[in-house]
Amino acid sequence: MRHGVKKVKLGSDRDHGRSMVKNISIDLIIHEKVKTIAGRAQAVMPLVEKLIGVAKRPNKTLAIKHISKALNHENASKKLIEVLAKRYEGKNSGYVRKTFLKYRKGDNAHLVLIELV
Repeated sequence: MRHGVKKVKLGSDRDHGRSMVKNISIDLIIHEKVKTIAGRAQAVMPLVEKLIGVAKRPNKTLAIKHISKALNHENASKKLIEVLAKRYEGKNSGYVRKTFLKYRKGDNAHLVLIELV
């Protein structure tokens, strides 16, 4: 029985799913909004929320180390620490919003817009 299991299977194998989540996270951090399908958004949102929380920590050297390991993208890491951490100083959670757009015509996939609030 799969009670309470919220795991989303992305892509053909685990490595592909991880790289897809990482790439969408980088795009979300850089562009501040991304249009994707609901399953991918569900996998990306918690990662970005946690990374913003890490960027807000007082010890910036450990935050940079953790974020660089998770994303491996210099521009996204810089933006997280310099821009987004300052923007969300007074906020504890709820940095990312998911909005339903429509169903995609070709395969009827549930399209959503995820954006930084």
